Amino acid sequence: MQITVDIPEHYVVHHNAQLMANKLKLCTALFLYQYQQLSRGAACEFAGVDIYTFLAACKQHKIPVINDSPEEIEIELQDLKEITNDHCSG
Repeated sequence: MQITVDIPEHYVVHHNAQLMANKLKLCTALFLYQYQQLSRGAACEFAGVDIYTFLAACKQHKIPVINDSPEEIEIELQDLKEITNDHCSG
């Protein structure tokens, strides 16, 4: 699908149009990911970048890539401890 966006020329005059389009796609994907409208994979596809580029952009814009609550993290840690104890004692 193609969407046309009109941008005042004085904002584009010093930029390559394709580079600007790519940046707009990435910024939109970051926004949608941050507000949980897209998954990481969908955001990468939307922006047309690989996961490493997307994660680097998240870091640059201070967007967390782990959205688990402290309680969910605690449960996962407990599960991991149990698995480790079972594996080491058996």
